[in-house]
Amino acid sequence: MDRGNDGAAVADRTLAITRTFAAPRELVFKVWTQPEHVVRWWGPKGFTTPSAAMEVRPGGAYRTVIRSPEGKEHVMRGLFREVVPPERLVMSFAWEDEQGEPGHETLVKVTFEDLAGQTRLTFEHGVFQTMAERDSHFGGWSQFMDSLAAYLAASPDA
Repeated sequence: MDRGNDGAAVADRTLAITRTFAAPRELVFKVWTQPEHVVRWWGPKGFTTPSAAMEVRPGGAYRTVIRSPEGKEHVMRGLFREVVPPERLVMSFAWEDEQGEPGHETLVKVTFEDLAGQTRLTFEHGVFQTMAERDSHFGGWSQFMDSLAAYLAASPDA
């Protein structure tokens, strides 16, 4: 059985978040996949997104820079493995270090389910090296979802 650096099983090193947004699925998918929207909501509370580059197609790359309230920049990058508009995204994910090299690669899966004009978004991310890394990302991604909800509410026709 695959165990992480802390001895935890794969299932314990994967996070899942499900949220329902008061916006149509096509719109939620659009603001998730178009850089001009991503720079306006992407990131945990208090963070800004100075840049986002995305080639949303299987094999296409993305690279997003988020800036903390203290001014520290964090770069996430990866490749889209699956793109099924407006239903599903699967992409690799790695933090980039200060030399521009990727760290431990994980996989992000996002599904967008139509609920009669609303959208149920299911987000899965893993497999992390430790449960502590999973928990840290859970907090960050939960705040991403809050930012997305606020952006959708403020820009209903984005």
